[in-house]
Amino acid sequence: MKAIVYTKYGPPEVAQLTEIDMPVPKDDELLIEVYASTVNRTDCGFRSAEYFIVRFFSGLIVPKNKVLGCEFAGEVVGMGKNVGRYKKGDRVFGFNEVNFGGHAEYLTAKENGPIALIPEGWTFEEAAPLTEGVHYAYSNIKAAGIQKGQRVLINGGTGAIGSAAIQLLKSMGVEVTAVCHSKDINLVSSLGAEKVIDYTKEDFTKLDILFDVVFDAVGKSSFGKCKAILKDKGIYMSTELGKMSQNPFLALITPWLGAKKVLFPLPTITQKDVLYFRELAMAGKLKPVIDRKYPMERIVEAYRYVETGQKVGNVLLTIKA
Repeated sequence: MKAIVYTKYGPPEVAQLTEIDMPVPKDDELLIEVYASTVNRTDCGFRSAEYFIVRFFSGLIVPKNKVLGCEFAGEVVGMGKNVGRYKKGDRVFGFNEVNFGGHAEYLTAKENGPIALIPEGWTFEEAAPLTEGVHYAYSNIKAAGIQKGQRVLINGGTGAIGSAAIQLLKSMGVEVTAVCHSKDINLVSSLGAEKVIDYTKEDFTKLDILFDVVFDAVGKSSFGKCKAILKDKGIYMSTELGKMSQNPFLALITPWLGAKKVLFPLPTITQKDVLYFRELAMAGKLKPVIDRKYPMERIVEAYRYVETGQKVGNVLLTIKA
């Protein structure tokens, strides 16, 4: 089968399209023919190993799993003997940041893992980006205990995480203010943000509005800069480690130093979460934003674009037309 393989850490060029053996499902696994995947920050982070810590999960010297692609959508074409929930022909989507595999024509996935049936009427390409950015946003929302009626600011409202966070919070009845570039104001408003801040014209940290939570979905601000717009018991969260990896450290000490604090939760995802995302999608409350798509042959170009930090929503990788 065709697959995008990387045998060493490094720039986009280490990922190359080649032929490898098709995987064989274990007793509790599905064999899925992949139609669409995404190229995202998770894939980029594991490919480059820019943050050395990822090597403790993927291999200290060389990557253990040679095929990336943590998000996927495809069709069940085989299964192990203990599988009972799915059948051949089922259209499924899911997430796997342990073994990856979405950047190939076939992958295996555990039946009880973070996968679900594709919402009725959705295409493979529409369903493929329903987990990565969404589950990062959802993990942070749950960790902060955000409730209906609260006021939340999202810095980076157009990324895969930020655009998902707006929709998730809106479905919960939360008042959302989002920050984005002027060209994306209409898009962010359409996702459900009540107020949109154009960062090319206004510094959101100077607003005279106080928020229950500031969620920095692009990691370009800091707790220090955002404290002034947090309520007395307000929370700052970021998707990045921050300058000198300060955010995990601040998450440990700020609960002891004052009312305002930093949270830095480790994201998790379960089948229950994926089923919840599917439910929201079916209700019209969650629709991943898609920027552009690339065929497998242009994987290097796709990685380069994602790493510009300018993508709007998600970048698709077409595996099967």
